[in-house]
Amino acid sequence: MSMQKISILTMAAALAALTVVAEKPNIVFIYGDDIGYGDFSCYGGEVDTANIDTLAEEGVRFTGGYCTAATCTPSRYSLLTGEYAFRNTAAKILPGNAPLIIDPARPTIAAFLRDHGYATALSGKWHLGLGSAAEPLDWNGQITPGPKEVGFDYSFHMAATADRVPSVYIKNGRVVNLDATDPIQVNYQEMVGNDPTGISHPHLLKLQADEQHGKTIVNGVSRIGYMTGGHAARFRDEDMADTYLNKAVDFIKANQDSPFFLYFAPNENHVPRVVHERFQGSTSLGPRGDALAVFDWCVGRLVQTLKETGQYENTLIVITSDNGPVLFDGYWEAGIERQGTHDASGPWRGGKYSRWEGGTRVPFIVTWPGRSRPGISDAIVSQVDLYASVAGLVGKPMPENAGQDGQNLLATFLGETLDGREYVIQEALTQLAVRKGNWKYVPPGSVTERLGIMTWKTGSGWKETPVPEPGLLFHLSEDPAEERNLAALYPNRIKEMQDIIMQVAPEKAVGEKGLNKKQLGF
Repeated sequence: MSMQKISILTMAAALAALTVVAEKPNIVFIYGDDIGYGDFSCYGGEVDTANIDTLAEEGVRFTGGYCTAATCTPSRYSLLTGEYAFRNTAAKILPGNAPLIIDPARPTIAAFLRDHGYATALSGKWHLGLGSAAEPLDWNGQITPGPKEVGFDYSFHMAATADRVPSVYIKNGRVVNLDATDPIQVNYQEMVGNDPTGISHPHLLKLQADEQHGKTIVNGVSRIGYMTGGHAARFRDEDMADTYLNKAVDFIKANQDSPFFLYFAPNENHVPRVVHERFQGSTSLGPRGDALAVFDWCVGRLVQTLKETGQYENTLIVITSDNGPVLFDGYWEAGIERQGTHDASGPWRGGKYSRWEGGTRVPFIVTWPGRSRPGISDAIVSQVDLYASVAGLVGKPMPENAGQDGQNLLATFLGETLDGREYVIQEALTQLAVRKGNWKYVPPGSVTERLGIMTWKTGSGWKETPVPEPGLLFHLSEDPAEERNLAALYPNRIKEMQDIIMQVAPEKAVGEKGLNKKQLGF
């Protein structure tokens, strides 16, 4: 064979390889925590989120984008599995020592992409359980099953939330910097060890907390649950954003020559909002606003890395949040006192924990430079649709036992059509609601809300709003605050919405009574 023919064949092979890469764009999910619809400046927020705003201008910013649930664990479950979390009774707010709630036999979006040639990574919050229900979790050895068993080649994360023990990082199934002579024990029912708690030693705290968050103190912050040991492994909250970001940046740099899926799930702006010193006081809203500034900075650094490595044009980026906002969630951080005119939920009522729109309608931005048709879309889209849409993107069929509640809305996410979902199901603390078009229906039961600071009027900081038969009906474009119940005027519309819930979740169609603290996950 002549050298000329070899050169031609080599060039053809190279072009074919480039074509394959082009058909498999990198995929980055940037998943905020407790960030509300109105928190980014492109959605009307008062914190300058210039990096996020730029992505919104280059891509599609959705006004009708939803997470699936008003709390973290259920939404994260749905995002990765393409299944509504209410179908899995274990998918509720988990303690830090809960077993893995995703069946490794069910292909997640990470496992799907891994099986189709993608490098996959998790950096940030997990909160989907670790280990098996069959035996107690041993934090001092290899922790399995976990992210690896559900599709992530690389993982660097915490077990649950920053306000729940164990307050350590876990890399690929092992606690980082663990000293074998100082083993970790975790218990959510009774105290282990003799570490000081927020209740017994409040003078050691740099952040005052309620009783629920008043257990073992780590880094001057008391947490939910008790832990002992692992002192060398315990994280410093102030460094958390940098730590997760650096791991994500390293992963991007290490995968310049092959397609990758990055699930970047920083803590911001979940409590405790203890940001790095260089960001403290950077906004007028106090720690919560400062955490939003940190989140935007992280987005900017990721985009910068993608550009420096030449991968930006071939990367699909999704920015959204796991649920609506909460200003007070156990720690006295002046979130309520310093909010000013900033409305974290935007025009919508409620926030985290509630079935009002603010609980599940969240910022939702999709950008693929050069492919997205920039604009603002009013289409109804849900995070449960991302799995099926990604499958459509890579041109591979969905596994039979995964993603059954999602729809392939790739054209919608890219701004090629304004058509979205016909309706969306909203979950809050095991209860459901449904939006179809501009109509919103809340079935009988109650709406549970986190009020904010504890007061003498409520005693607990929670409010239960009873929902009588036949439920509540609102027209959202005319009544975003969900104040005018139209149920009596439109019985046929009520029936239509009830039929949707009966079809999707017949066991939920009759509504539920108010929930106690144990059912709330506390």
